[in-house]
Amino acid sequence: MKIATLRSAVYLLVLFHQGILCSSLALPSSSVDMKPKKFINSADNAVDEFISGLLLQYPNHLRKLANHHVILHSSFATQNKDAHPNKARVSLLSGGGSGHEPSHAGFVGENMLSGAILGGIFASPSVSSILAAIRASTLPSSEGGKGCLLIVKNYTGDRLNFGIACELANAEGRLVKMVVVADDCAIERKKGITGARGVAGTVFVHKAAGGAAGKGMDLDQVTSIAETVSKGVGSLGCALNTVTIPGADKVNDRLSKADDAGEPMMEIGLGIHGEAGKKQCPLMSCDDIAKEMLSIIQTYGREVDSKIVPLYNPSDELIVLVNNLGGTSNFEMSLLTRSLVTQLEAAGCKATRVLVGSFMTSFDMQGASVSILPCTGDITKDVLGLFDASTDAPGWLAADVWNDGESRPSASEIDEVIVEKGAGAAEQLPPVLVKDYSTVAQKVLAQCAKALSDAEPTLTEYDTIVGDGDCGITMQRGAKEVLSRLESKALRVDNPVNTFADLADAVSASMGGSSGILLELMFRKMSTSLQSVSGDGITPKDMAVAFRNGCEAVSFYGGAQEGSRTMLDAMFPASAAMLAGDGADIPASASAAQKGADATAAMTTAEAGRSNYLSEEVLMGTPDPGAVAVALVLGTLAKAFA
Repeated sequence: MKIATLRSAVYLLVLFHQGILCSSLALPSSSVDMKPKKFINSADNAVDEFISGLLLQYPNHLRKLANHHVILHSSFATQNKDAHPNKARVSLLSGGGSGHEPSHAGFVGENMLSGAILGGIFASPSVSSILAAIRASTLPSSEGGKGCLLIVKNYTGDRLNFGIACELANAEGRLVKMVVVADDCAIERKKGITGARGVAGTVFVHKAAGGAAGKGMDLDQVTSIAETVSKGVGSLGCALNTVTIPGADKVNDRLSKADDAGEPMMEIGLGIHGEAGKKQCPLMSCDDIAKEMLSIIQTYGREVDSKIVPLYNPSDELIVLVNNLGGTSNFEMSLLTRSLVTQLEAAGCKATRVLVGSFMTSFDMQGASVSILPCTGDITKDVLGLFDASTDAPGWLAADVWNDGESRPSASEIDEVIVEKGAGAAEQLPPVLVKDYSTVAQKVLAQCAKALSDAEPTLTEYDTIVGDGDCGITMQRGAKEVLSRLESKALRVDNPVNTFADLADAVSASMGGSSGILLELMFRKMSTSLQSVSGDGITPKDMAVAFRNGCEAVSFYGGAQEGSRTMLDAMFPASAAMLAGDGADIPASASAAQKGADATAAMTTAEAGRSNYLSEEVLMGTPDPGAVAVALVLGTLAKAFA
């Protein structure tokens, strides 16, 4: 009878407030005539489909409450009342309009929320769903229930609907209390009775209250901790572009306009639904945005003993949450975090816990918010322990806590390992068993480099037809660099290991482009291959094997194969012939390279390089200039040994 009377008393209020939208749904009318682009089937079914997707991601962790947009921790699926989680700990529920994910369903987990109630897009959840969530997660006190705390953001619809459900549940004998979070520092304290909005600082309340419930504290203790954190945290948002909700006919362009001087605009202090903020201003640098936000938060302050004091003071330990409002890149989030934390610590504070990511979003809003909780007064070490308690809530990103030392360990760089050129001592290199290697290498390299340089016009002509026209010049630059280093003795010819390493350095410093990189890779692979030869020393066969390994490195890193119409069409046949002759039959290798290069003229498709973009008609009849360059070098090498 008592419950029925209470229901009758609130019936009109339920009808009046049922489905009340958060104040922000009156979005600005300024918009461009462009239909918003969203991954969506229908706005009407979006919340149902979102829940379905969430349950697919967390099949063991989450459960949906039948007939309602309510997500509960899977532990509440038990049919055994003796095993009901509420017999062991206080239940925590939160919720609000959809569109702020991972808030609030992402924070359902051990040491956080027991469940979350989802309203429509930016709309308060219904009384019936809130009450159903309370019933599912909270036993009557007569059955051993430990009670339930509702954590509610300060929006009229949320306060009223959660409030009605709270009173209805209490009338059923379930112990339920409610904490309202109003952490937004954008609204002047004396501006009406509505008060500050509840924004990302609400997540701090979830975590601290959840940790308290997890430790077995009673409802009064959990509520006290939630209220302490709620009163201590201050938040402020900013955005470069505001939000367009799914189902809207037009893109919201409220921040797309420039000012009179043509500067792009941004907004400081806007809400999590895109409602107007404290001010619009020309776009600022990251450091200036951080400075403005911190100044507003600090000035807004917090209430202590009926007085408004600065939110934080020098030497305070801080928990800082930098929240992605939905459409900001991770890169930019890190930049903003740097600006915020460095300025806080320049003021003498110590940010021991810095959380960065998406905690309470606004669909695709290109913006961010910062929430700061000073660990002073009632925020004791014990309360900090509640923040650090582990949780399996999928949306929570745990902080990497810094407690000890004057500076973070991450501020100390790991020393770079410096390897000086020629660090491998000469006695560690394999002996050279190639006859007159130094004399021959000096002579042959010079002849090959000169021949390659002289061939620039021919290579350029071919590459103008089947490429971008720079092959001849690129090869000439590399050849001239090799000649210069030979003359200055900078290119070592004492051992093939050093020779090929220095050739790699020469082409790296001079050629550029993909050809230079690929040749550098080939020479470096040849050098490392020869450095690890076994036996008495480096033989002509070892040189042939190294050449083959170099060709394979070009193929592996570059992605081309023999037949791709590249320099490999000359390299691979040449290396096969060289291996067949144990490295001694240079003329056979040169002949194979020439045949391979000539064959590219008949290839009507190219699988790599600029030639890949060209038609069959353009390619037909012109050889690949890279393959021609390889054949030219090997031909010069063969003449030198003739």
